[in-house]
Amino acid sequence: MAIAVVRAETYYLPPPRLPQDAWADVPGAELIYRWIEERMGRRVPLPEGTLDGVPPVYARVNQNRWLADCVCGSAAIVSLVDPRWGCTQCGYGWAAMVVPTAEETAAIEAELLTIPQPHLRNWWNPLDPNNPDWQAEPAPDPGPLSEPV
Repeated sequence: MAIAVVRAETYYLPPPRLPQDAWADVPGAELIYRWIEERMGRRVPLPEGTLDGVPPVYARVNQNRWLADCVCGSAAIVSLVDPRWGCTQCGYGWAAMVVPTAEETAAIEAELLTIPQPHLRNWWNPLDPNNPDWQAEPAPDPGPLSEPV
């Protein structure tokens, strides 16, 4: 059986001393904050409000994990059902996160599961400006730089 693509809901779990469903009421985007507090013993406040006027972050698959990248260079495993992004390292957030639809996610994961080695499973949103294959629209030709003499 293939190893499933990892999401926040399957990665950020309560410690063994707590029941498995102890965090069932925690929204997916907030699981990392609870996990950091429990596992690392570090209090990390939830972001207040949403960031308006900033570009969204894009969910992507990197080595079999759904991730989002922060502008500070950090990344974290994300929830696809709670499309918010907040960074536990620099405090950036809540920013909107672009995630594929449920149907697109199922197709992406099905295709990735055909790759037997989980560390080779990668996917980028084609519209993500950080995608190495992303091509910006070419700038219009400015025309001649000077008038002919």
